[in-house]
Amino acid sequence: MVAARSPSVLRQKKMLKIVVPFLLLLVVVFLVYNKEDYEKEYPLLLENEQLVVCYESNIDQRRPLYAIAPLSETTTDESSTTQRNHQHHRQQFQQQQLFDGTEPIIYIVTPTYPRREQFPEIIRLGQTLMHVPRLHWIVADDTSSCNAALNSHIKKFGIPYTQLASPMPEMYRARKNAPRGVANRRAALHWIRQNQKKTGVLYFGDDDNTFDLKLFSEIRYTKKVSMFPVGLIGDYAISTPIVRNGRVEGFFDSWPAKRKWPVDMAGFAVSLEYLALSPNATMPFKAGYEEDEFLKSIGLKLEDIEPKARNCTEILVWHTQTKGSKSPTVRISMDRQKLNKLNLGALLSRLESMGVNHISESEGTTAQAIVNGSVKPLSFWFS
Repeated sequence: MVAARSPSVLRQKKMLKIVVPFLLLLVVVFLVYNKEDYEKEYPLLLENEQLVVCYESNIDQRRPLYAIAPLSETTTDESSTTQRNHQHHRQQFQQQQLFDGTEPIIYIVTPTYPRREQFPEIIRLGQTLMHVPRLHWIVADDTSSCNAALNSHIKKFGIPYTQLASPMPEMYRARKNAPRGVANRRAALHWIRQNQKKTGVLYFGDDDNTFDLKLFSEIRYTKKVSMFPVGLIGDYAISTPIVRNGRVEGFFDSWPAKRKWPVDMAGFAVSLEYLALSPNATMPFKAGYEEDEFLKSIGLKLEDIEPKARNCTEILVWHTQTKGSKSPTVRISMDRQKLNKLNLGALLSRLESMGVNHISESEGTTAQAIVNGSVKPLSFWFS
């Protein structure tokens, strides 16, 4: 005789019939939502993504930097003169190579954003790039409008350049861990495709990195993807490929995070010929995974990697970081036009235009001067 089922058991079975389908529905919705959200990371250009070419110059005005020093005419030693002439012709040939278009161009992409350290960082990097021939500098600024003050600093280096305004979409800016620099790099990738740049080398060089000039000579002839160590990264203070017998076999990085390509943004360069084989290659708005997903999107294989920097035994780029500080407000209650009679008028205006400080008549640290060890108000010179 079969025992009668209790009401509680029947109720539980009824609840299971309702709950189980509901849970399955939630799982499906979750998976679909995540898939859609994940795919939203990847389109090359989002509807609300902006790209404005602000300023551009394709003229290299740095030729004086590579001028050959005049040979001394005081010597009368025949053999020495012959040797010097040989060296002179060799230098002329090497110099001609730099400017006759035979060397691949390096397109270095530098994301930047408004902050008090922005201009010092750009100046420092620009001073380095001035010494790199056959280079086009793409500076992508995280702003919705063109920054004329930034352009005035970039163009004085004489480097062929493109300045972009490429703000991070607000939908990503609101995230707790915002993917900084992604919109800028994506804009640069779009510019490269838009301008049919299919020869040369692409390199992502941030404005707070420190570069050995040798790096640019090493990456210039990248065939597919070259990689090299980056100093001052993570808990190991280094991020590098692991190389044996001239081949990359793995990676040494303190943040694995299930990344196939655990490298720093400054630790690789890509041939534009190779990049052109992946017209949909892009970089996701996913903080921490930008490098990994970009390298996946170009179909990189381990055997394609070319180790540089003496088989990754040298450090040619460092991830130095300037300590960020809030721009101070300086209180100057007097007529600022009077300050134009001193150097302070032009100097403070220049700093304010760079975002290094702010001038206010009613708040902030009161501006003072020191004369013979005594503190004086700025009005001291006009009283």
